[in-house]
Amino acid sequence: MNTGQGKGARRLIALLVALLLAGLPWETAGAASLSLYSSAFDAKGSIPKRFTCQGENISPPLRWTGVPSAAKSLVLFVLDPDAPDPRNPKMTWVHWVVYNLPAKKGSLSAAMKTANLPGHATAGRNGWGNTEYGGPCPPIGRHRYFFKLYALDTELHGLNNPDKDAVVAAMQGHVIEKTELVGLYEKHP
Repeated sequence: MNTGQGKGARRLIALLVALLLAGLPWETAGAASLSLYSSAFDAKGSIPKRFTCQGENISPPLRWTGVPSAAKSLVLFVLDPDAPDPRNPKMTWVHWVVYNLPAKKGSLSAAMKTANLPGHATAGRNGWGNTEYGGPCPPIGRHRYFFKLYALDTELHGLNNPDKDAVVAAMQGHVIEKTELVGLYEKHP
């Protein structure tokens, strides 16, 4: 190959690489970028009493960043896998189910009620059979509470007062990215 052809081939390769890189969704490239935070507690920190059954029993403030550009909605679960006793867990207690959160909305304020959820967001049934947030209320020991956030490539339709399992089934094949925030709580007299 002569020098002119070599330069032309290198330019063509450089152009192709540049075009390929320009099309990458940088928000989702590489390691997981979706992150979930609360200003009320640190990851693996204690959840303040205010957000539990021993306090005001209101939802903590939550915010998230790094939502993939392809996301059409978000799903949030708050789960206690340590029920009833962390030394001998027998079930996962569901504290909150929220689906169809707007992908462009980056937070939920404290004390969020079902009626005030943003956009088309809807709450499913929790372990108590209602659609409101139910705060940590462990019968014994220090429990872990998983705030799980999922970015979906669609909104979920056709659900009628679903529980967590129905939302999980509807999410199948639509999860783009997920993250979690874990808080801890133990009842005190």
